[in-house]
Amino acid sequence: MKKIVYSFVLLLTSVSLLAQTSRKENEAMIRASRTYSNQAIGKQDVEGVAAYWLPDFVQVRGNGSHLVGKDTIASLWRKSFVENPKVSYVRNPSEVIISNSDSLAWENGNWIGINSYSKGGKYSAMWRKRKGVWKLQAELFVALE
Repeated sequence: MKKIVYSFVLLLTSVSLLAQTSRKENEAMIRASRTYSNQAIGKQDVEGVAAYWLPDFVQVRGNGSHLVGKDTIASLWRKSFVENPKVSYVRNPSEVIISNSDSLAWENGNWIGINSYSKGGKYSAMWRKRKGVWKLQAELFVALE
């Protein structure tokens, strides 16, 4: 009986460790995606930024206006870069939490605006995992500076 209980405890511990590793790997993937997204914005590469968005992506901008749809938002980013070639944004995640289902994640942190209407503020993002790839479902920015 002790062997069965010991085996069961060992199994539960192994499953728990695997889940933690998986969460850490998922968090690392999201943080890497955020880094690449920041780099794309710095290069004013709209396709590079949009590569992380789902087709029905929703973005609430720092001034409270909101946009829906990857194509619509990408079009407005292109326009913004033409109108203000020095504008850039950097998002710095302070926390990424992976859901128990391993299909959703929440990210929050600070954003910095460079040659923008605002110097920055806070943001949150919702990530959705589809076919093993993390994509943004929504972002909410609040301009505080």
